[in-house]
Amino acid sequence: MSSTTMTIRLESEMKFRLDRLAEVTHRSKSYLAAEAINEYLKTQEWQLAEIKKGLAEADNGQLVDHNDILKLWEDKEE
Repeated sequence: MSSTTMTIRLESEMKFRLDRLAEVTHRSKSYLAAEAINEYLKTQEWQLAEIKKGLAEADNGQLVDHNDILKLWEDKEE
């Protein structure tokens, strides 16, 4: 996979934490930043896909009544 350079601005504290983590893990700051961005993107993409799926289910009438959900939770607490 090819890579490209990107410049970002970080707060001083975040830069310090990244420096420290890179030193302790023997990884480059670029590697750690890319890993963090990749994890963030995967989470956001998953969340958006689930929202889209939920909206499609709602459009198709695949809903559960709020009171039914409350009853399920109450039964679990007993």
